[in-house]
Amino acid sequence: MTMETAPKACVIGSPISHSRSPLIHGYWLKKHDISGSYDRIEVKPDQLDGFLDRIRQGELAGCNVTIPLKELTFEAVDQTDDQTRRLKSVNTVYMLDGKLCGTSTDGAGFMANLRQTVPDWRTRSKHAVILGAGGAARSLVEALINDGAATITIINRTVERAEAIAADYPDRVDPHGWYAIEHALPVTDILINSTSLGMTGQPPLEVCLDGLKSTAVVTDIVYTPLRTELLNQASSRGHTVVEGLGMLLHQAVPGFEKWFGIRPEVTDDLHDLIAADITGRQ
Repeated sequence: MTMETAPKACVIGSPISHSRSPLIHGYWLKKHDISGSYDRIEVKPDQLDGFLDRIRQGELAGCNVTIPLKELTFEAVDQTDDQTRRLKSVNTVYMLDGKLCGTSTDGAGFMANLRQTVPDWRTRSKHAVILGAGGAARSLVEALINDGAATITIINRTVERAEAIAADYPDRVDPHGWYAIEHALPVTDILINSTSLGMTGQPPLEVCLDGLKSTAVVTDIVYTPLRTELLNQASSRGHTVVEGLGMLLHQAVPGFEKWFGIRPEVTDDLHDLIAADITGRQ
């Protein structure tokens, strides 16, 4: 079976109705006058293998992957790159040379957003502090190290999870429990919330930024709301802040290029479109 002239892609997960990926990719399809499509498809863990066969058979050009399927997809694809093998998580699936390939674009999306908002971040940010030690934190550690961060501190309520990530990056990552925040803030160049705390419908992220280095950049991977309480607090103190929405937009770029053959741009118009959708649903 071969793929139709108009390529089709989608985002899979469960639940999936909240995903803004169709709005993002739909914007690019229209902008570049591509007669393809991008949809949401509900896929539960026990349905994953059958769904991926649809890509192998050419029915679909590929897909994005969200919770709870990222780790399962890593195990199911035929080929991954070195970075993705370290992360053990896949969010983008595509075909190459007859093989089902998987990669993770979360880290690249974070870095592209950071570079776009703070072009001189490398000269300002030698010490990064990441709150949380989940899959997102692991992606950010990998990306930050590859992009030149000298030292990374991971702070997590369960220190063992931070230690598990640090073990893969000896001499570069320092794990601590939540108690360490107060001591880390004065020497922090970039503070990153990688948890879901502060997201609409989730418990708040209770962090007081008193003592944070005055030149520090503060960023949050949460994008609902667009401006979290962490970012509001940082902004009121005069810190440069980086919203999470940009990461969502930039992480979508590589997949679109692989499926539809054109590398799209993250523009103000696209940002405003997705921001309006987020605001409208709140």
